Amino acid sequence: MTTPKPPIAKRRPHRWTLHGRQITDDYAWLRADNWREAVKDIGKLNADIRAHLEAENDYTDAVMRDTEALQAELFAEMKGRIKEDDDSVPDLDGDYAYYFRYREGGQYPLRCRHPARAPDAEEVLLDGDAEAAGLAYYHLRGFRHSPDHRLIAWCADDDGAEYYTLRVRDIASGAPLDEAIPRVQGDFAWAADGRHLFYTALDEHHRPYQVRRHHMGEPVARDAVIYEESDPGFFIGVSRTRSGRLVTIHTGDQRTSEAWLIPAHEPLAAPRLVQARERDVEYEVDEREGQLLIVTNADGAENYKLALADPARPGRETWRDFYLPGDGVLLEDAVAFRRWIVRLEREDALPRLVVMEMDAHGRCAGENAIAFDEACYELAPLATFAYDSDILRFTYASMTTPYRVYDYDMRRRTRRLRKEQEVPSGHDPADYETRRLFARAHDGERVPVSLLRRKTTPLDGSAPLLLYGYGSYGSSMPAYFSGSRLSLVDRGFVYAIAHIRGGMEKGYHWYKNGRMENKRNTFLDFIACAEHLARENCARKGRIAAHGASAGGLLVGAVLNMRPDLFGAAIAEVPFVDALTTMCDATLPLTPIEWPEWGNPIEDAAAFERIASWSPYDNVARRDYPNLFVSAGLSDTRVTYWEPAKWVAKLRACGAGDDSGGALLLLRTNLCAGHGGSSGRFDYLKEVAEKYAFLLKVFGAGGVRS
Repeated sequence: MTTPKPPIAKRRPHRWTLHGRQITDDYAWLRADNWREAVKDIGKLNADIRAHLEAENDYTDAVMRDTEALQAELFAEMKGRIKEDDDSVPDLDGDYAYYFRYREGGQYPLRCRHPARAPDAEEVLLDGDAEAAGLAYYHLRGFRHSPDHRLIAWCADDDGAEYYTLRVRDIASGAPLDEAIPRVQGDFAWAADGRHLFYTALDEHHRPYQVRRHHMGEPVARDAVIYEESDPGFFIGVSRTRSGRLVTIHTGDQRTSEAWLIPAHEPLAAPRLVQARERDVEYEVDEREGQLLIVTNADGAENYKLALADPARPGRETWRDFYLPGDGVLLEDAVAFRRWIVRLEREDALPRLVVMEMDAHGRCAGENAIAFDEACYELAPLATFAYDSDILRFTYASMTTPYRVYDYDMRRRTRRLRKEQEVPSGHDPADYETRRLFARAHDGERVPVSLLRRKTTPLDGSAPLLLYGYGSYGSSMPAYFSGSRLSLVDRGFVYAIAHIRGGMEKGYHWYKNGRMENKRNTFLDFIACAEHLARENCARKGRIAAHGASAGGLLVGAVLNMRPDLFGAAIAEVPFVDALTTMCDATLPLTPIEWPEWGNPIEDAAAFERIASWSPYDNVARRDYPNLFVSAGLSDTRVTYWEPAKWVAKLRACGAGDDSGGALLLLRTNLCAGHGGSSGRFDYLKEVAEKYAFLLKVFGAGGVRS
């Protein structure tokens, strides 16, 4: 059989200079001048660019053709672990209980409700399958009913570019109310009267910049702008407090925030500022029984604290400390109930929920933590409608335990299992082992690693290992359950999550020491985790695959430049690999808000040199790279399609993925989706199956393909 030839991108040198340093980019032409139009309509994409992306897809098809049967087998397995006619636990709000469910074979959820006293009298409020009919992509965001239960509103994206359209429908008649509102971010909040709706609009750079107020029955063109953000590095959003008393406008970047309040019963009132933005001061606001609950890092509270304030006098000078976490404990969230405050905390990469009982004077009358036994797990409160309730609903899962939904009676301190994720094809947690390891980093820090394996898989170095990491924006990676992942683990893979710096698994310092001038720690931590797993005989050098998506794809690209010898393969999904060029382009949607994370190389020469020193695209060189599968989304406005396309082109030019029997280099661009890939719950599995088939192909019985 003829060996397929990889497409070779043309070199068209483009030179640009900043801070006295000239950069030559041979593949800058892959960025379409009209990319904002092209991401929404592939027909407007430059013919040369489209031909190259399609040639890469054709090459990937050809190389992966011998795995088609395996991909079909993997897809069937993963689909078999999904309960097709699944549903959620109903959430009671007044006279109705709201929930979603899937029909058998359906890709998208149906949003439903039933009267509180008549659970069999279902009303289908929105049929996701019907809304998505005929579309290659569909994503529903922010479905909410009005406080009087007469209307529903939702946002939908039909091409993956994340330009959402806001729609409102009358429940009784099923008729649309007013015209659709295009180019919104996807978040909105109802006023208490159910006649006014606050939403966030996007500017021409795809940045949320205005909060507008719509009055039902009035033309959209007359919607009032009630807040406009002038700083392109600050993104805004709008929401409502759990008590329902306040609408909040929140704006900020990665390190600084600001909030404004509108009484939900006075939708025409002007927003009131809580506290003017101060550099490196973050805060989030909720309300409970006439007091503001403020989670903030003000006054040196690095791991955040909970403060209280009067909504009538909300400025920082009136904030009163209510709870300060202990050493090494990160306060992630505080959930307000009428008689309770629930804290979500994290210590040493493990989450916990702590319930505080509040007395009539707004003081804590006692607290208790909800305990769990497994070595590593995921835990999170669920946002329910019930504010005046003693019931906390939360989810629990681990790498071996499927998702469970519990109702916890905060007064009686008892929990009730409301739902357990069903795995129709069967799953026995006793067949698997999960454990927590700690790798020693280059500077002595202990980096947590969550590990999963089938108990029959030997830990003698012979098994291949997939190591996942992210390490940016303070995002902590949970040790969650994945039915899809079992298709690899059941075939002898060990799976591990590296909780590296750049996240907040071990507190805010874990994030601070993995960003800006400390970003290299993120990469070195991941390398230390791979080396530790090899020393522990979880895998051998060269039998490890690196996996990351978005900023995790940047991680993959950086570590492959630094230590390609450690890895036999890598998967980089929508990877942010052209970091230097992107951070020097202030016209891209996310660039200004990203500067606090990476630095501003336009104004800061030191930041320019620092990013240039590790930016994956800029540090590609002629070296032995491992097998590599790269994915992109044409409609992606977060990590634009040309970043992975340029990276693969440059890797090929440096000898990676040649046709002489060396390591594979594949690029798969989804021409009908954006950052998250395919939207349907089953279509997405086909993408996962292809990536897993790639890993099984290169880590075959004969070892890594050489």
